Amino acid sequence: MSQLSVRAQGTTRAGPEVVWALVANANSYPQWGPWIDGGYRPPSPGPSREGSVQWFRYGRRTTSVEQILGVDEPRRVAYKVVSGLPVKNYRAEVTLTPTPSGGTLIRWGASWDRTLMGTLVRRKLASLYPDIVAALAAAADQQVASSAQR
Repeated sequence: MSQLSVRAQGTTRAGPEVVWALVANANSYPQWGPWIDGGYRPPSPGPSREGSVQWFRYGRRTTSVEQILGVDEPRRVAYKVVSGLPVKNYRAEVTLTPTPSGGTLIRWGASWDRTLMGTLVRRKLASLYPDIVAALAAAADQQVASSAQR
């Protein structure tokens, strides 16, 4: 079966460790992204560890449950959606690459099976992913600015 995908990228002045602290903690997602709540399902071993199960509430009705598949701290996290989105075989990866200026290039991408519902989800995620990456970059930039003021 063919795949659908979405990709977004952006840059921040913050180093990968600063961005990683935001990406690796599901509890922080509502502070910088479009989610209204987020956290971990027990018995998760904790933030962004292989096997962790995290959840995010988007809007009043959508709760996405994800399982961390792999981690290369502070550069990469891969996960799959376990429930909450009407798609099959959804796999995503966030990659943080240092830039020559000391910042970070953020790449966030996902793919899943091509189905009717998957096509509808793609339309929404194609507009949402760039917003998520921009919000993550802005939150990291804010942390750099806050640190510089201290």
